[in-house]
Amino acid sequence: MAAGGDHGSPDSYRSPLASRYASPEMCFVFSDRYKFRTWRQLWLWLAEAEQTLGLPITDEQIQEMKSNLENIDFKMAAEEEKRLRHDVMAHVHTFGHCCPKAAGIIHLGATSCYVGDNTDLIILRNALDLLLPKLARVISRLADFAKERASLPTLGFTHFQPAQLTTVGKRCCLWIQDLCMDLQNLKRVRDDLRFRGVKGTTGTQASFLQLFEGDDHKVEQLDKMVTEKAGFKRAFIITGQTYTRKVDIEVLSVLASLGASVHKICTDIRLLANLKEMEEPFEKQQIGSSAMPYKRNPMRSERCCSLARHLMTLVMDPLQTASVQWFERTLDDSANRRICLAEAFLTADTILNTLQNISEGLVVYPKVIERRIRQELPFMATENIIMAMVKAGGSRQDCHEKIRVLSQQAASVVKQEGGDNDLIERIQVDAYFSPIHSQLDHLLDPSSFTGRASQQVQRFLEEEVYPLLKPYESVMKTCP
Repeated sequence: MAAGGDHGSPDSYRSPLASRYASPEMCFVFSDRYKFRTWRQLWLWLAEAEQTLGLPITDEQIQEMKSNLENIDFKMAAEEEKRLRHDVMAHVHTFGHCCPKAAGIIHLGATSCYVGDNTDLIILRNALDLLLPKLARVISRLADFAKERASLPTLGFTHFQPAQLTTVGKRCCLWIQDLCMDLQNLKRVRDDLRFRGVKGTTGTQASFLQLFEGDDHKVEQLDKMVTEKAGFKRAFIITGQTYTRKVDIEVLSVLASLGASVHKICTDIRLLANLKEMEEPFEKQQIGSSAMPYKRNPMRSERCCSLARHLMTLVMDPLQTASVQWFERTLDDSANRRICLAEAFLTADTILNTLQNISEGLVVYPKVIERRIRQELPFMATENIIMAMVKAGGSRQDCHEKIRVLSQQAASVVKQEGGDNDLIERIQVDAYFSPIHSQLDHLLDPSSFTGRASQQVQRFLEEEVYPLLKPYESVMKTCP
């Protein structure tokens, strides 16, 4: 391994993604133990397939490799890498040291990318498998929230200015719809992953063709056998030394898109917390501010936004890496990929775990919502009031002028005096509107201003969300 500090020491830097935020299961997938154990597994699969196809590899050698998959001497590997300046050969020697009988056939015919790239693809697949049920669970929790509040009127905002009413559940469905798109995209990228397979130094399989004395069929069988052992349905037919780095772009683009969704959701929650209409969970002993003891800061949503911004920027790494891979490959991808791939998944894992916590404990304050509606609804109801007056025999133009004058007076009270919107009180004491005074409560019922919001919520959940979540029902119950 490259020189560095003691990463378990408080005197050395350690990524907060691993030490503070991401789950143990995601950290393990990107750990050295998982990586190098997978290298050994790939060497074993290669040897087993080569033996099956007739190369002189003994059962004793295979058994020796099997028995030492977990027996990794990390100190020896680090010393070998320091001496050889080559991580793969350092682990070939380290594996060979504990498998002396098999040492001569480890990595037979392979290039470094046989273990490096194939391991990366296995890690990407397994990391996506961790994210998918977590995202599904967040959607499920938000769906419960939306269903329960499908009919609860709330003031809508466009440009963050008061607009027509919607419902709390309908607004939540805007969030859910974005996350459903992310779930579909994550699943598509996961299912589209292909194995690099057994390709040799420049992707031509020349070394394996030599091993099998020009037998094309055996080389193809070798590639297929190792691909199936690794649990992939397909392998690339065409590669250079590496699998195309376009794969990394596709994976991180989907994660970046998830980051955008989460940032929008958590920004909405932060704004609603400022309006005191909704809050994320707040623990009994939680401190909002070291200086202001009354504060209830939306720190979980803020963390999601902070990390989502990082996640969205990471896609620039594979974009630039893929663009500068000269011919069959250049090694300037390696150090960059060690960082961006792991960070993208650890970041996505963190924001999903945090968003799950938020979605399971969202608190809504209906009385605050109702008060804000009362402040804005009178202006929104003016068209309904005009129509009611016309039905009662009044003139549309006369009524419009009356409403215009009273509305400006009420707006002046709100803006100039800081008072409440008293438009309805003005209408109630104006004799001109006496024909509809008895109808005002009905005309101002907030539920009559939400359109088909509640029906849309029900249809959306039943037709789109629940069917999408069905394949994840069992794994949502068991995933960490």
